[in-house]
Amino acid sequence: MKKGMNKTSKNNFITYGMVLVIFAVAQTLSSTGNLSRLLTGLLVPICVYVIAAISLNLVVGYSGELSLGHAGFMCVGAYASAVFSHVASDVIPSVPRLIIAILIGAAVAALLGFLIGIPVLRLRGDYLAIVTLAFGEIIKNLINILYVGVDSKGLHVATSSGALQLEPGGKQIIKGALGISKTATLYKDIKDYFFLIGVILVLVSLFVVQNLVNSRSGRAITATRDNRIAAESIGINVTKNKLLAFTISAAIAGVAGVLYAHNLSMLKVSVFDYNLSITFLVYVILGGIGNLRGSIIATIILYALPELLRGFSTYRMLIYAIIMIVMMLFNWAPAARDFRSRVADKLKKHGKEKEAA
Repeated sequence: MKKGMNKTSKNNFITYGMVLVIFAVAQTLSSTGNLSRLLTGLLVPICVYVIAAISLNLVVGYSGELSLGHAGFMCVGAYASAVFSHVASDVIPSVPRLIIAILIGAAVAALLGFLIGIPVLRLRGDYLAIVTLAFGEIIKNLINILYVGVDSKGLHVATSSGALQLEPGGKQIIKGALGISKTATLYKDIKDYFFLIGVILVLVSLFVVQNLVNSRSGRAITATRDNRIAAESIGINVTKNKLLAFTISAAIAGVAGVLYAHNLSMLKVSVFDYNLSITFLVYVILGGIGNLRGSIIATIILYALPELLRGFSTYRMLIYAIIMIVMMLFNWAPAARDFRSRVADKLKKHGKEKEAA
């Protein structure tokens, strides 16, 4: 019988513990008034970006594919959930309504990810990146022309404002390029708990990704990443496993979109452009490809840093760029990696000596 938990479980629990410690520190600083109003306002968006980075790391880090369409999945999850929240606002209480909205956002994004993944994942490398980028822009532009309303006859969908014929008293939800407004006001009674909800969603996302990676399917996914030909030669269905990772990644990105949409009074599709997808990719690369813990730390630092450096005025973005370069060197420079390995080995040795004593 094995003594204690295995290495994988231990690493997973360390990651969960790190998230909980960060939450406890941020919550304590906020409740005691030691966190500025500006930084307090960044807590929920940080959770959104962390969830998106975790989802992208599943595709880039573990599946080995370069996807630049994550903003599109996030956009679909945000809009689908916001429409549901507006339609059901008078029928379902806030808490169950938000839970259902999260499930709907994840399901719609997963379905879209599945449908896009079928043709797209037959491509590799730069071609895959270009096509996913194109799909992200197509999704954004399609939603940009949508007009959705609801009345006693149900939902109405049109591609122009004039074509959306609602009964008197009907409610227009999506207003084309103007997006959706007042979604956050539907959850005024639980608005103070959104940071807690965001942290819970981060933990759930971590749980899903870590369990997938450590499962039989996850090992098949990483084997395909390491050597596609060898994986195919032993009977691994490469397309099926890559599609599984892509679909789950899209679903988690949809969850990030749900949290984003419900934290804002105004939701516009222009936010979900290719720059947002590239931002997620930067967080993943700087945190370490295939390193979920690193993605979380990099996202928190790089998202909050511009606000923390506001006092430096002219030199703010220069300092930001230097910190990004230092983070990249720390993660990828051979000397830095050797240093981290030596430190990790010493800590393990010290832990074993302590256990033996």
